Amino acid sequence: MKLGIVGLPNVGKSTLFNAITKAGAEVANYPFCTIEPNVGVVAVPDARLDFLEKLYSSKKKVPAAVEFVDIAGLVKGASQGEGLGNQFLAHIRETAAIVHTVRCFESKDVAHILGGVDPLRDIEIIETELILADMESVGKKLERLEKNVRLQDKKTAAERELALKVKNHLDAGKPARTLELNDDEKSAVKDLFLITAKPVLYACNVSEDDLPSMRNRYVDIVDAAAKKEGAAAVSICAKIEAELAELAENDRETFLKDLGLEEPGLNRLIKAGYDLLGLATFLTAGQDETRAWTIKKGFLAPQAAGVIHTDFERGFIRAEVMRFEDLKKLGGEKAVRDAGLLKSEGKDYVVKDGDIIEFKFNV
Repeated sequence: MKLGIVGLPNVGKSTLFNAITKAGAEVANYPFCTIEPNVGVVAVPDARLDFLEKLYSSKKKVPAAVEFVDIAGLVKGASQGEGLGNQFLAHIRETAAIVHTVRCFESKDVAHILGGVDPLRDIEIIETELILADMESVGKKLERLEKNVRLQDKKTAAERELALKVKNHLDAGKPARTLELNDDEKSAVKDLFLITAKPVLYACNVSEDDLPSMRNRYVDIVDAAAKKEGAAAVSICAKIEAELAELAENDRETFLKDLGLEEPGLNRLIKAGYDLLGLATFLTAGQDETRAWTIKKGFLAPQAAGVIHTDFERGFIRAEVMRFEDLKKLGGEKAVRDAGLLKSEGKDYVVKDGDIIEFKFNV
């Protein structure tokens, strides 16, 4: 899962990035301090792995991972080269989804680039720049198609029709993700590599004063905007997350409890990202290794096996499956088997989040 963190300068993007990756991205109270997109990989918190590691006395534990890309602050006119320009739009195209960080706090110490806090204005500026960038790329695509459409090629004509449909939608100031498409069009539109076709998760950056509810009038505004376009929103206090990142693991729980929080904002951010992208996790466990594997929801057993190794999918025979909840409740694999809850599943089995699987294959 690769998420691109975008937003105006001084909204807390790099602070958030530092907190969740501990990658040390430069943070400063001025625009464009991020000169290159910083990339960091963070482990997905999963208490199930901890349980399995102890149960199987595993030599190694490997969690699922999320890759975050911290992209320099965009400004009005970025699509035309203002600020740091188009070079950073290319990095957004490489991500699976966009984490749009929105400033939802006021501060005398951290200046807003536009002079005051207005989340809807900030969202619109970034959205407009991304739409303009897509308009440019679709325009270039149409120019190429126009040269070939005279050949009366049905495929070229269909591509041109879809590109025109997308262009008209973008021209109306609407992101591509809100355009209604049939299944064939949804598949074909991927070839346009549109930024605004990517799902968006709004990260509402709040202040310490808004804890533990994580709510304020700015968050309510962003929530309403997100629901209107079918996007997701989650509140997070980047400053607190940064402080958490500096603490030893056994001190974090105490710190969270003192703040009245049940879990770090990172957990909620990742969960929201998984939901947004339709992802799930299955698990493998043994003495050598306990590991979490990320898949798309709806994956059949052979597809899930292929995530581990292509040979597993090619030579798939069956999958021995038990639910984590059953294993935890009964305390061991033998007890699960004796209770008849260890199932042997075939090629049509749809893997579920929390399945513990051993694949049988022959190559």
